[in-house]
Amino acid sequence: MWSGVLGARPFGRCLVSGLAGVLLLLLVAACGSKQPYFVAANEPWRGDLERMCLRSGLVRETNYIDALKAISGPSVCGARKPFSVSAVSNGKVALEPEATLRCGMIPAVEEWVADVVQPAARKAFGEEVTAMRVAASYACRPRNNRAGGRLSEHGYANAIDISRFTLADGRVVSVEADWNGGSPQEKVFLREVHAGACGPFTTVLGPEADAAHRTHFHFDLARRGRNGRGLYCR
Repeated sequence: MWSGVLGARPFGRCLVSGLAGVLLLLLVAACGSKQPYFVAANEPWRGDLERMCLRSGLVRETNYIDALKAISGPSVCGARKPFSVSAVSNGKVALEPEATLRCGMIPAVEEWVADVVQPAARKAFGEEVTAMRVAASYACRPRNNRAGGRLSEHGYANAIDISRFTLADGRVVSVEADWNGGSPQEKVFLREVHAGACGPFTTVLGPEADAAHRTHFHFDLARRGRNGRGLYCR
């Protein structure tokens, strides 16, 4: 009977035949056209920059940086030689949990921590940062997890999200809680590390960018402008 029902319709069309609910759902899924999960294009410059970084020797394996196997797909997601980074600043600042990043992101994080985060922490609290909470690193997904949108820089291991900072005395400064609700020192610190990231990274987003970034800072190295170093910081 089932084959007869299918044969009663032209080839290539699906028929909902009043069977059990589970079969109905399966048929709807098979017949319906789904919006792509994300939109992405092959961009050769990404591979070129990654190879240049790897050849430069700027990033080497240490007790805190481990080379991973290539991430290849789905689609254009991934990196030729990503790294798992559990700490920066020679192990002095832990990343919790460890972040999966492509080569070029690691020197950018190191620069930001050394030149921006630690001076801001010493000025505001008289203490240095010893750990940062990683809200996200590599993930093959669209921007802001909105189906049908452009592939996020997270999909290339070219982004990191930071949600809070732990100081040497155990104090925790949270983007979500302290951007607006913290002490004057906490507010100043968060605004300085956010503003100072614009330069080491080409994209910087925080609580005032949009609702999706209310709880964390987003940093990436998206290529912008004619020279690739244009900045988008909010």
